[in-house]
Amino acid sequence: MALFSRFSPKRFRLLWYFVGTFIILSTIIRLVFIFWMLGEVDTSFFKLGNTLIIGFWFDVGTASFFAVPYALYLLIFPKRWYGSLFDRIVTWFAYTLGLVIFLFSFFAEITFWEEFKNRFNFIAVDYLIYTYEVVKNINESYPIPLLVGGILLLTGLLLFITKRKGVFQKTFHNETTFKEKLLPTAFFITIALIFAFFVKNKDAEQFENRYNNEIAKTGIYSFFAAFQNNELSFTDFYKTLPVKEAFAEVKNEFKKRGDSLLFPEKELVYRNISNIDSLPEAKPNVIFICVESLSAKFLGSFGNTENLDSLANQSLFFNNLFAIGTRTVRGMEAITLSIPPTPGRSIVKRENNQHLFTIGEVFKQKGYERNFFYGGDGYFDNMNSFFGGNGFNIVDRGRGFLMDESITTTRTNIDDEEVTFENAWGIADGDLYNKIIKIADEAHNAGKPFFDFVMTTSNHRPYTYPEGKIDIPSGSGRSGAVKYTDYAIGEFLRKAQQKDWYKNTVIIIMADHCASSAGHQELDMKNYHIPALMLNLPNTAPQKVDKMASQIDIFPTLFSVLNWNYNSNLYGTDILKMKPGEERAFIGTYRKLGLLKADDKVMVLGDQRVSNFYQWNRESNELVPLKENEAFLKDIISNYQTTDYLFSNGGLKLKSLGLED
Repeated sequence: MALFSRFSPKRFRLLWYFVGTFIILSTIIRLVFIFWMLGEVDTSFFKLGNTLIIGFWFDVGTASFFAVPYALYLLIFPKRWYGSLFDRIVTWFAYTLGLVIFLFSFFAEITFWEEFKNRFNFIAVDYLIYTYEVVKNINESYPIPLLVGGILLLTGLLLFITKRKGVFQKTFHNETTFKEKLLPTAFFITIALIFAFFVKNKDAEQFENRYNNEIAKTGIYSFFAAFQNNELSFTDFYKTLPVKEAFAEVKNEFKKRGDSLLFPEKELVYRNISNIDSLPEAKPNVIFICVESLSAKFLGSFGNTENLDSLANQSLFFNNLFAIGTRTVRGMEAITLSIPPTPGRSIVKRENNQHLFTIGEVFKQKGYERNFFYGGDGYFDNMNSFFGGNGFNIVDRGRGFLMDESITTTRTNIDDEEVTFENAWGIADGDLYNKIIKIADEAHNAGKPFFDFVMTTSNHRPYTYPEGKIDIPSGSGRSGAVKYTDYAIGEFLRKAQQKDWYKNTVIIIMADHCASSAGHQELDMKNYHIPALMLNLPNTAPQKVDKMASQIDIFPTLFSVLNWNYNSNLYGTDILKMKPGEERAFIGTYRKLGLLKADDKVMVLGDQRVSNFYQWNRESNELVPLKENEAFLKDIISNYQTTDYLFSNGGLKLKSLGLED
């Protein structure tokens, strides 16, 4: 009791009450997540107990950061002014503000967990930048007045309880000396310094079960950790090979495919790809539709993808394809650059990401006009800067965000009169497709072959779309959004088929990522499985392609089907020419980098220079640990390391390849 009194003199009573309140509320949130994921969390006694103990430790550390400023105030504030008007105003304001911040973060964590099954991470940090879309999305998805009212009501209730218990009275009326205030102040400062210099957010990850790792964390601490670390150096955090050895491994794979390296002595992968087919090169228009959050499991389910299900039988349908990552910008990175994912932030959102070799450069070599379509404002997620800075014209909603003056491109707005429905993320897919048809008509009349990269938005929370188009009311949930997405694609194709340019136009439809990516494994393999199809291909009969591949392979496959000879900096390969032992898919999160091969063996690289080798059971979706395979390890390291090296050292730049910007 005497020890407690020394750490908690009366002047510090409110501060300790504040810390205790935070720990109790944070523990409640942790228990909510445990019950929420009860079938997925490891609930064995010691694992669950350690999850809660680690969580308590991170709660203490997080609370200490909030406690230090007020503790210093208490330390230096003279005893003769305890309880003065100034002291009361500062104390009530600080305590109320702290409660509001905590309660808001807890409510926000619940909504973030519902969407991502994660504590706050770099996605939450990114959302701070794009306040228009995020705030509007939240307002359209959740009962904001009710949530704000709930936060204010709980804040008022906690203030009432605190005052009723006499905590404020003890804080204002006491004889605590400067000497007595030193120990509790030193305690909070020490804990805060320990966390600042020695404790990392990933130290909470002590379990094989991913959900236990996430639940053990504290949301606010995770948020600020992500704010500081949204880019990761591959060489600093992952297993590596000598640079020359890594490039030798990758170049050897390219040579096996029959590619001719153009700079064999340099740390580059630029090469010539020659198709030996006797048929001449075909140069149809290409419209690529990147569908928001279209998981493979949606096709054929509940009758909500009638059009896509029909198209699967009329096209080159890839039914064993995997997304690179879990976000739209990851899909864009994989598709346009055709590379394995880089750790940390997507290249789409990084600096120095312009004038790169993309699939657009291949189309440019063949004389195509290149366009990027987005139903919202392409300022979001840096899309306009990335596509515009890499040679694409921009067609977007244009809500007022101007592009960088250094980017020379044509930007076309989607005008109000062209829009029948719009939500937080952008216009309805149907309106976007109408704009695509209009621009295609103009290009066709001008005699220009075109390549369109289209990013849809309707299959995204808040799942709203024009009423009366389908039999599920707008805003009802994902099922309705999927059905409207499918409906809009069907309507687009019916309209496009009436156009003269359609008979010479290839339509590619593929997801950017799955609707969810979370699971208790290091990587949840099923939640990377996406559909892709190529429609209206010249000289190609419809077929289902069972070979395992990933997003980076779609356009190299198209170029091969079109019999193109071209120079390439792309890591992807022609799926149709893959031999059984060559099938593979790159998958990852911003920290975990994976490689899946045809025998369903998976290697995962972690950012603590660790690697784990598994057998994936497709039926149970479990990853069963295996003894590490050195050849497999070299394969995964060389691909990821060389990709990171090329971006970091300018090897993806057009200039480094001797090409004009």
